[in-house]
Amino acid sequence: MTSNSSHKDSCSCNVIHQDRVDRVKSKMPNEEKLYDLADLFKVFGDTTRIKIICALFEAEMCVCDIAVTLGMSQSAISHQLRVLKSARLVKYRRDGKIVYYSLDDEHVKNIFDQGFSHISHI
Repeated sequence: MTSNSSHKDSCSCNVIHQDRVDRVKSKMPNEEKLYDLADLFKVFGDTTRIKIICALFEAEMCVCDIAVTLGMSQSAISHQLRVLKSARLVKYRRDGKIVYYSLDDEHVKNIFDQGFSHISHI
């Protein structure tokens, strides 16, 4: 990027539009919510976790099935599922000795749908 194009993206005035600043500040979420949201988005920063979530869109699955589907070890899948559970993106249910994982709720699918929509129009 040349220095000329960086000047096009910056404001060349020193006027503060206080009414806008005040309005925007009043609408900003509190710091704790912003940190929580940033932490949620960090969970999506790992391709393995993304693949697990995509697999769970299709069916409730146990660790063994997810591992075979993704061509990974059960240990690696279990580790990533712990992260996803702590972020409340997946849930589990026990059926005898088998533990099945699924998406925690429809919000997870909505987040992905929005993400896919965004990257499709870029």
